[in-house]
Amino acid sequence: MLDARSLYQSVILDYAKSPRNEGILQGATHQATMRNPLCGDRVTLHLMVADASVRDAKFEGRGCLIARASPSLLTEAIIGMSVTDAFELIMTVESLTTNASPKGRLPTALEPFRGARAFPARHECVMLAWRALGQAFASSLEPKG
Repeated sequence: MLDARSLYQSVILDYAKSPRNEGILQGATHQATMRNPLCGDRVTLHLMVADASVRDAKFEGRGCLIARASPSLLTEAIIGMSVTDAFELIMTVESLTTNASPKGRLPTALEPFRGARAFPARHECVMLAWRALGQAFASSLEPKG
């Protein structure tokens, strides 16, 4: 059985080499771009939100393996999720990568992020996409009025 660190490395390599949900989402209702000026990582997250649920999600990104894998894992986790649950998931992933006892319920597919604690310098690489998610929810592209 793989330990958290080995699983983390295996999943990150898989998702970075074969990202899921990469590209531009036509008709996106929300989007945000986050950059890490220290290393040059960049993630743009595109969301389709309707009836307070994430209907679809895609990302564009460049940077290290972790910065490319994290938004791929994120999009898979949030599609079909309520906006409220997705907001809570941001905090859960944040605590998972820094604390021994994360707050909130973690989807099994995100369990490998537990291994990020072994690499504190990579915390920002993991969280870049998750911070973009919070920013995207705050910035609707739909016309007002």
